[in-house]
This record gives sequence, C-alpha cells and structure tokens, in this order.
Amino acid sequence: MRRTALLAASAALVAGVLAWPAGAAPDAPAAFVHPGVTVSKGQLDFTRSKVTAGAQPWKGAFDRMMASKYADLNRTPRPRAVVECGSYSNPNLGCTDEREDAIAAYTHALAWYITRDERHARKAIELMDAWSAVIRDHTNSNAPLQTGWAGSSWPRAAEIIKYTYSGTWANSGRFATMLRTVYLPEIINGSNSNGNWELSMMEAAVGISVFLEDKASYDKAMAMFRTRTAAYVYLESDGALPKTVPSQNLNTREKVVKYWQGQSTFVNGLSQETCRDFTHTGYGLSAISHVAETSRIQGQDLYGTDVGERLRHGLGFHAKYQLGAGAESRLCGGSLKLGLGPVTEVGHNALANRLGHAMTNTATLTRRDRPAGSNNLFVAWETLTHGDNPA
Repeated sequence: MRRTALLAASAALVAGVLAWPAGAAPDAPAAFVHPGVTVSKGQLDFTRSKVTAGAQPWKGAFDRMMASKYADLNRTPRPRAVVECGSYSNPNLGCTDEREDAIAAYTHALAWYITRDERHARKAIELMDAWSAVIRDHTNSNAPLQTGWAGSSWPRAAEIIKYTYSGTWANSGRFATMLRTVYLPEIINGSNSNGNWELSMMEAAVGISVFLEDKASYDKAMAMFRTRTAAYVYLESDGALPKTVPSQNLNTREKVVKYWQGQSTFVNGLSQETCRDFTHTGYGLSAISHVAETSRIQGQDLYGTDVGERLRHGLGFHAKYQLGAGAESRLCGGSLKLGLGPVTEVGHNALANRLGHAMTNTATLTRRDRPAGSNNLFVAWETLTHGDNPA
C-alpha cells in the first residue's frame, strides 16, 4: 500500500500536474450537490427568508442588487463568437460584455430564487442561451484570465436555474457543451502568471466541473488550487521562504523575492501580490474563498486545512491596512496601493461565524463596507448570499 502511494505521488510529480502529496487534495464527491457552486440551497433559503422578512443586512443587499444594471429585465445579451482580450483588456473585444452578461445571469438567477418572479429566471436563461449559441473561443494574452472570470459566474447562474427553476431550459445541454469545449480547455491546465490568474482559473474550473459533474476535472482543478493557494499566501510555518509552484522554477531566493514583487520579509498573511496592489490580491483571496466554499458544499471542508489558515491570515493582514493602518518600511517599501474590493464576506462568514476564529479587522472591514456589491469581474452580492449566513 505504501509503495503504491509513493508511486502515485511520483507519477503526479513527474507529470508536472501536482505539487501536493497524494491524498491531500480533496477528491470529487461520490455525488455532486446541486445547486453547489459557491452558494447552496440552504444558503439561498436563508437569504430568501431574511429578505422576505425585511431583515438587515440582507434586505439592503437585495435592494442594492435589484437597483444595479445587472438586474435589468430589459438587458440585451451581447455575445461574440470570439472574445479577444489583451493585457488590461486592450483590446477589449467582448471582454466586458461577456463578464457582465455572466454576472447578470447570476444576478437574475438570485433574483428568481428570492422573488420567484419567473421573468428573472427567463432572463438568466436568455443570457446563457445567447452566449452558448455563439461563442467559440477566447484569444489574445488575457484569454485564460478572461475565461476564468466569466467562467466563474456562468456555473453559479446555471446551477440555480437548472436545479431550482421548474420551467423549461431547453438549451441547458448546449450551455454545458459551451462550458466543456470553450471554457474548460482554456483554464484547466493553469497558469504561471501572477497567482490571481490561476486561482480565478481554478475557481472557474471547479465550478464548471460541478455543473458538468466531471470528477476528473474537479480533482485536477482542486489539486492545482491547493498548490497555488499555498504559493499565494505565506504562513510562517512555510519556513524562510514562501512555497512555490514547481513548474515556475522559482528555485532561488532571488527569484522568489522578484516574484513576490520585491518583498523580502515574509509574515503571516502576506500575499504574492500584496506589493503589487490590494486589488489584484483581492481577486486571489476571493477566488480562494469561493473554491473553499464550493468544496464545503460538496462535502469536503477546506476551511479547517491550511487553505482556511491562509485565507484567515490573508484577509486579516490586508483588512488591517485597508482600514487605515500605515505600512511599515519593511512592507512594500512603506507604500501600499489599497483597494481590496468586496471580497471578505465569504471567508469571514466561514472562518469567524462558523468556525469561531477571532477576525477583528476582517469583521470591521466587512461590516463597514456592507452591503457588498460587485467588482464587475467575477464577484457579486456576497453580503446577500453569505453575510452572517449559518447554512
């Protein structure tokens, strides 16, 4: 048995797919739970009951969502056969349209579940059908990231509609084919760019795998996620230097420091992109929380592993400075670019409310910024769905 396990681990390492010990990453569930991408039926039911009762902060969060452009029942989908996204979305040929149509589909799916107004379910279907009928590819340098961002929102919408709406979605099979053939191949093998890229890509891959009930892709994405999360947020238990992704060959201190934006002092919660800016760091932390939440819904709770520890320290570390603490000279040369974004609700709810960790700075920032809106990329309405949600 021991020899078999060692051979399996060695094969994985030789293949360059995993840098994680055999058995450490969660296996796909025997049967997938639906709806089960980022938000569960229990969480949706809790949210609906609170909004119906007019309770805060959920009613205020719902009102903010419904007042947004994403909840407009007159929205016209703008699909493209080829979405071309360069660095910083230059060129931007369908990039914003795709991301925002995907967020809108999720927004209407949430609106349907909470209000039971079928117009919202039909609008979500219209948006998903429009894109599944047309899109064939993503191109240019930002294609993997763009696919990850849009591909994170689509399965959230699809899960709610497919498993809670009793009306007809005749083209759900075509939508699944779109996810399998256009999205999954672009993201499933990961990225050696800044860590937020691969984390968002794995968020999309995990969500798509749940919708497709694709256990092999789920396992591959989850293993890659575990390796990247360990290489994205530092814990003092990692040693003198942060963990790395082997395929990136960051095999000297000099290379690691350069990859960590020139930061050479490592403390609990520091991110690979902290000294770049908090906005991109927020993308990475958000993706970590989303994958952890999906995994929990699917029956394997990562919050009690190093993933949860890294998320807890990462949120707390950045919340402290986002709230106004000055940067020490040893941190990014004493200069920080703030702008964490609406990314703390999921992690705070899981780690502070559910597991009882003291997260003072994260709690203060989360409550100060409620109700959380959307970052217009792949994060949306998380006070509504996860704020103080016990389900």
